[in-house]
Amino acid sequence: MIPVVIFGTGGFGREVHELLEDCIQAQANFDVVGFLDGNARNHGSQVHGLPVLGGLEWLRDRSELKVVLGVGGPVTKRKIVEQIRVLGNSCITVIHPRAVIGRRVEIGEGSVVCAGTVITTDTKIGAFSTFNLNATIGHDSSIGPYCTFAPGANVSGSVTVGEGTDFGTNASIIQGVSVGEWSIIGAGASVVKDLGPNVTAVGVPARVIKEREPGWHL
Repeated sequence: MIPVVIFGTGGFGREVHELLEDCIQAQANFDVVGFLDGNARNHGSQVHGLPVLGGLEWLRDRSELKVVLGVGGPVTKRKIVEQIRVLGNSCITVIHPRAVIGRRVEIGEGSVVCAGTVITTDTKIGAFSTFNLNATIGHDSSIGPYCTFAPGANVSGSVTVGEGTDFGTNASIIQGVSVGEWSIIGAGASVVKDLGPNVTAVGVPARVIKEREPGWHL
């Protein structure tokens, strides 16, 4: 059995627990020990009948425990992963049994793939990426680490998405287009041309409404 803890007790953290339960029902060898949370006020409480054991420091000297990321925001994920690495633990990838993943898809460590997600073929997914319900990723795409795709996000074939990009619910991107690192694509937006890094884009077609300085996420 692989002992795991879920970081995050909010809505997505509880969804991840349900995902793990579904994986266990499908014969995955996970043993969910409990939750971790950055808010000390939640420590000692229970979520879904499991204890909130503490914050990340609780992992110290427990290197056998694997962490599943129950937070979706790219900036937050990156900061949490850095702390987990310092403590000597690692994150594992979990894929819902009702996700459809092509045989020629590479998925990096620590990613979370929810029910209904479809990733077709010849696509590379960076580490610590999150695919919420019914997200789709087309052929020959390249997804950077720490990306997040909200429910219903749709990525067409031969798309390049930079590190830390956050796609809102039902956002889409047409074939052959690229989005730069640490950008935010608003809910329902349709990306029809290349977008640079560190921007926020909304609307149909998506237009840039905000530009940030490089490193804003640090």
